Amino acid sequence: MSDGAVLHVKGRVLVGPEDVRDELWVVGGRISLRRPARTGDVRTVEGWALPGLVDAHCHVGLDQHGAVDREVAEKQALTDRDAGTLLIRDAGSPSDTRWVDDREDLPKIIRAGRHIARTRRYIRNYAWEIEPGDLVAYVAREARRGDGWVKLVGDWIDRDLGDLSACWPREAVQAAIAEAHRLGARVTAHCFAEDSLRDLVEAGIDCVEHATGLTDDTIPLFAERGVAIVPTLVNIATFPRLAAGGEAKYPRWSAHMRRLHERRYDTVRAAYDAGIPVYVGTDAGGSLAHGLAAAEVAELVTAGIPPLRALAAATWAAREWLGRPGLEEGAPADLVVYEQDPRADVRVLAAPRRVVLNGRVVG
Repeated sequence: MSDGAVLHVKGRVLVGPEDVRDELWVVGGRISLRRPARTGDVRTVEGWALPGLVDAHCHVGLDQHGAVDREVAEKQALTDRDAGTLLIRDAGSPSDTRWVDDREDLPKIIRAGRHIARTRRYIRNYAWEIEPGDLVAYVAREARRGDGWVKLVGDWIDRDLGDLSACWPREAVQAAIAEAHRLGARVTAHCFAEDSLRDLVEAGIDCVEHATGLTDDTIPLFAERGVAIVPTLVNIATFPRLAAGGEAKYPRWSAHMRRLHERRYDTVRAAYDAGIPVYVGTDAGGSLAHGLAAAEVAELVTAGIPPLRALAAATWAAREWLGRPGLEEGAPADLVVYEQDPRADVRVLAAPRRVVLNGRVVG
């Protein structure tokens, strides 16, 4: 499509879950919900159109060993794009991916800076590894480096204990979260276990990643405080393999991980039923492949979340939560077109017909 061309998207345009239109137009890379006065060279795309998918827990520039070079990071971003993910919340990375912002052919990224973990309590080469006395300073640093988010590691295996345990004293996270909020950033935390959650929520955390340790005691607290979760069920599916690998050395941890895996769907459904905001995230970029947002939506449906709400968790609701536009007048034209109605069957999301990024058909 040339720079002066107009894109006409017609069929069924899902501007919102209940706002369905017959068409939209793209002029100069921006959305118009009205036919432009002069159309000139027009390219037409037909099908069911949605805002570009959101992966709210994804790591561009990271693999299982740490930071990767630009060539690998580019392939990761392109894999997500071609699968329909056009907005990423990068939930922690040691890589500087600001160069992506200059590429109109790559997904937009909202960064949380680099993970902040307790010393020797996280994956090697991923995080700043510090002690509680330095937490406020490091949170302030990452709040300034990121795009409105900071990522803590809330719990991890304690090798002396042989099981998951919380990483930070409550007073340390309370001061750190207050500092992030003062600087205009929201805070999220990696949490698998049960005992890390209450202190983080009562300290003012905005979101929890994975949240496999939610229980009947903490679910009402999350709901009351409006704390969101990003369950990353496609990642939780790896727990049995991880448990098998660590069973000989850490049998208590291994058994705990299996229990968390076994009740994962019940946990997510209970959270949703209580009114906790749930969003789609895959945890791609560590040991997990990119391009799995559609699979995560399907996992939420398997957990018992209604299909339309699971779809919203990757589109309209997720974009609103992250402060980015959907299919609105004048917004950047980031959208995905499908052969069939994804509201009727979310598995449709796994096969985009067309991907449009910044008004250009890129896939």
